[in-house]
Amino acid sequence: MVGDRTLSVKRVFDLVLACTLSVFIVPIILVLYVIVIRQDGHPFLYRSVRMKTARRKFRLYKVRTMSTVANRDNKGVTGGHKSSRITPLGRKLRKTRLDELPQVINVLKGDISFVGPRPPEPRYVRACPDIYRQVLKDRPGITGLASVVFHRHEEWILAQCASPDETEEVYIRRSVPRKARIDLIYQKHKSLRMDLYVFYLTAAMFVRLPGRRARRIYRRMRHI
Repeated sequence: MVGDRTLSVKRVFDLVLACTLSVFIVPIILVLYVIVIRQDGHPFLYRSVRMKTARRKFRLYKVRTMSTVANRDNKGVTGGHKSSRITPLGRKLRKTRLDELPQVINVLKGDISFVGPRPPEPRYVRACPDIYRQVLKDRPGITGLASVVFHRHEEWILAQCASPDETEEVYIRRSVPRKARIDLIYQKHKSLRMDLYVFYLTAAMFVRLPGRRARRIYRRMRHI
């Protein structure tokens, strides 16, 4: 009963916030559309197949940040060996996370929440079914505890890899289990207050905030 009530409150919070933010997001997306089409051409949106549960798929919307040139060797994690395909404009969009603004559509559709585990690609769910069976009991999110706590350390781990195959293997063996442990911490303590706290941690990645709590938590949890 408590879990159902939490889910209901969370969904109402998502809808109210998504509708409110849309007033500001839609004009920004229109400006981004003009800039992206001028600099990088079509298409504007990138649609990625992700998992909302261990069995159900959906299409995640993002502003396209990578070259559309066909790449036969499409292995590896986006933040790893696919980084050479990220356009100069795409790097700026990723750094500011403006590329994720269209995901408000996914929130309105109920595919994802604002806060939750990041939705994985199907191949990672196939590789780690037991892990994602637990993690995806929560609705995926645009941001999440694992995203803000483990992000920089994950980038460092993947930067050590020498090939796309190694990047993929290391991501599955090291990153997926560690992020899952953090996501399960969120799952255990999830509440509206926790979601607001994750928003705080996310904001702390971009601007200086009182207490710098994000840095302290990151240092404490990076060794999980």
